Amino acid sequence: MATGPIWASRPKTRGLVLDLIRSARTITRIELAEATGLTGATISEVVRELMGDGLVVEAGRGAPTGGKPRTLVQLNPLARYSVGIQLERNTCVIVVVDLAGRQVARTSFQGVATMPPGQALPLVAAQVEALLATAAVDRDKVLGVGLVSYGPQDRRVGVLLTPQPTDEWLDYPVARRLSQSLGLPVLLDNDAVAAAVGEYWMGAVDPRSTYGCIYMATGIGGGVVVAGEVYRGSSSNSVEIGHISVDVNGDECPCGNVGCLENYAGPSALVRQALATPGLARRLALDPASADFLTEFARVAAAANAGDPAARALVEQSARYLGSAAVTMTILFDVDAIVLAGPSFAAASSIYQAVIQQEVDRRTFARRAHPVRVVPSVNGSDAAAIGGAVLVLQSELTLARSRPEDVARPVSAGAGEAP
Repeated sequence: MATGPIWASRPKTRGLVLDLIRSARTITRIELAEATGLTGATISEVVRELMGDGLVVEAGRGAPTGGKPRTLVQLNPLARYSVGIQLERNTCVIVVVDLAGRQVARTSFQGVATMPPGQALPLVAAQVEALLATAAVDRDKVLGVGLVSYGPQDRRVGVLLTPQPTDEWLDYPVARRLSQSLGLPVLLDNDAVAAAVGEYWMGAVDPRSTYGCIYMATGIGGGVVVAGEVYRGSSSNSVEIGHISVDVNGDECPCGNVGCLENYAGPSALVRQALATPGLARRLALDPASADFLTEFARVAAAANAGDPAARALVEQSARYLGSAAVTMTILFDVDAIVLAGPSFAAASSIYQAVIQQEVDRRTFARRAHPVRVVPSVNGSDAAAIGGAVLVLQSELTLARSRPEDVARPVSAGAGEAP
C-alpha cells in the first residue's frame, strides 16, 4: 500500500488543487490560483508538494498570451493505482486503474454467487493478486480496493444487509475479510453510486452539474451526484430506484415494498416474460432453469437489436418503465443528465437510450427550464468496477475522507474478529 505523505499537510487544499488538475487535464499555476482564489505563492507550494509526491508532473508550456508562456502541470497517471471489484449475483469483475482512472488491467469470472463468503472472498483476493502481478503494477503504489455490490448495505461497517445471493452473506464483514486477505484498505459501496462517480472522474459530465445514474446489471439501482459529491442520504442507501413502486397493487418484493420497478423492468423480469412468450424462448434457446439472468437477458437484447419483433417489444416495455423511473429522478433531484450504466444497458443501449429520452422529454416537470440528456456511460459494462476503483482514488486523494470508520483496513487475526 502507498504510504507516502499524501495528506501530510493542508489536506483540503491539496485535494482541491489535485482535483482541479485532474479535471482540467493540463493547467497552469496561474489558472489554479484563479480557480481556487488562493494566492500564487500557496498554489506554487502545493504544486511543489504534489510533484514531490510524484502525483503531478510538468507538461510543457501553454499557449503564449503576450508574455512568457506559462508552464502546464498535469497528473502523473502512473503515480498511484487502485482496484475496483464489482461483486454481482452472477459474476465478478475486477479492474485496476491508474491515477487518471484509466483501466490498465481487467478480469472476470463466475461462480462466486454459489459459494459461501468465507470461500468466495479468498478466491476474489487471489484474482486481485494475480491481476496486479500480470499488469506489473508496483503494489506499493496501490491505494486500496473499492468493493461495490448491490444494496442495502452498511457502508460504515462494511457489510451487506441482504441475504443475497445466500443467507450466509447477510451481515458478513465482506470489507474487513477482504482487507485481511489482501493487506489493503477496502471500501464497500453501492454499485450504482460507483458507476455514477466514475463518470465524474473520467470527465464525462460537467463537474459543476447535478446528474443521475441508473445502473442495470442483474438488478436496478441509482445514484445522484452534485458537483462531484454523491448524495448519500442518512445511511448511504439512497436513490434505490429499482425499488420504487410502479404498481401499488403489485406483488410483494423481497425488499418489503410492493410493485417494485425491478420486478417489471429488470433483466430477470424480461427473461421470465420472454420464457412466457410463445415461440420466443425456443428461438432464443433460453434456459428456463438458468439462474444466470445476465446471459439470458443478453440473448433477448441481441434479438431485439437484430429486429426480432417479440424481443424488441419486451425491451421497449422495459425501457418505458425505466423512462418513468428516470422522470421520477428528474422531478426529485432536478438533474441535468441521466447516465445509463451497467452490462444490461450496454446490451441494448440504443433502444433504452431512445425510449428513456422520449419519456424524459415528454414528462419532465422542469422541461421548459432546461433539457435533460440521457446518455450511455463512458465506462460501458464495467462502469461499476471502474467506479469502485475511482471511489478509492477520490477518497484517498481529493476528499480526505479515508477515516477508519469508513474504510476497512487490514488487521491481524485476533485484532477484533476471528478469521
